[in-house]
Amino acid sequence: MITSIRLINFKNFVDETLRVGPFTIIVGANASGKSNVRDAFRFLHGIGRGYTLAEIIGGKYGPGGQREWEPIRGATNEIVRQAPSSVGGESSFSLEVELNLNGTPLHYSITVGRFMEGDPDRNVPDELGPFRLLKEELRTESGTVYTTSSPGYYRGGRPPHSLSVKVEESSEPEFQAATDQPVLTQYVMPGRTRRILNDQLSGTLRSVLADMRFWDPLPERMREPSFPGATVLGDFGDNLPTALQEIRADAEQAEILTSWIQELTPMDVEDFEFPFDHSGRVHLTIREKNGKKISAYSASDGTLRFLAVLIALLGKNPVGMYFFEEIETGIHPARQWLLVELIEKQAAKRGIQVITTTHSPDMLTFVNDDTFEHLSVVCRLEDSHDAVIRPVARLPNAQDLQTSQGGLGRLLAENWMETALTFTEGNDKDDER
Repeated sequence: MITSIRLINFKNFVDETLRVGPFTIIVGANASGKSNVRDAFRFLHGIGRGYTLAEIIGGKYGPGGQREWEPIRGATNEIVRQAPSSVGGESSFSLEVELNLNGTPLHYSITVGRFMEGDPDRNVPDELGPFRLLKEELRTESGTVYTTSSPGYYRGGRPPHSLSVKVEESSEPEFQAATDQPVLTQYVMPGRTRRILNDQLSGTLRSVLADMRFWDPLPERMREPSFPGATVLGDFGDNLPTALQEIRADAEQAEILTSWIQELTPMDVEDFEFPFDHSGRVHLTIREKNGKKISAYSASDGTLRFLAVLIALLGKNPVGMYFFEEIETGIHPARQWLLVELIEKQAAKRGIQVITTTHSPDMLTFVNDDTFEHLSVVCRLEDSHDAVIRPVARLPNAQDLQTSQGGLGRLLAENWMETALTFTEGNDKDDER
């Protein structure tokens, strides 16, 4: 389980840490940086999938030009924090992640740099991209698993820049790793690093980073029929009929699914049907107890989005971590407590993690104590280009205000969290205030 992520000079964060729990909620105004946290997790996910730095940041294309991986949002040079012009921009960013793997604390960090104008080492093959690995480390409480030292490089158009890698508790000398890809995933690729790192720890870390999903269900995608056997729900809600059909095949899960939908909507849902069309594709139909049938084309956006969340949390093979943006979209405020209850129950039951951003005061009203401890606010302070991340529970009187009339929802609606940060973070105007 991931317990925290630290962002240093990443997008609009100077040095901020997000604490992560079973259910983590991120709030903040538009353009404050909430989606930048998502991008940081996507970067780590790209590492887990074995991509190069250029592929993680700029996108990866498969055979036939099909996009396999969406690029990190924004221009490539914007992934590194842009300081005010009078100060000068940064040339690198770092991400650090803390994990608890079955009781074993693990710390992984990576620093990535971009070539600046006038860099004497800029003359590298174009296919390596504008980014290079500067430092990487994996360690436990008992010591360092591996670490890198200062980069060396070759001139004359020969092999790309390289880093020296030292594997602790090994009699082997340091070896060289290319700087176009994280060391964590290089050694499993033919022709790359040949030494074997601590396979148990590094392999588990790769699996955790690879085991993430970033969902943004789109109703128009969910209304479309799907092909038989396509039981994996896509990031945008593709294959909803067949993914739902697989869950429906389990009688116990089908009953749970139906009960949640009955709670969400005024419809008296009895079951789901999956008719075929002339091309053999599977459609979705919701059947009520009075015999009325509602196709996915007529179902509300909120109903379809809630079905997508249900599939994610009730499906046979859930991933370790789901990241949703504004998970409450399309769901009536009076029913958003269902989302909170569903996620908190399934996260505890199945040992998964869910992270979501939200603008909904109503959603915050129903969080339990553990979720409250992992509720954070992202805020750009006055006269600042940078954002901060702070646990709401650490703001002045937040514990008491949580139980007051209106609770956390009222605090969010009245902009109290951002206001509290303004007066507690400290800046040049504090004394005057």
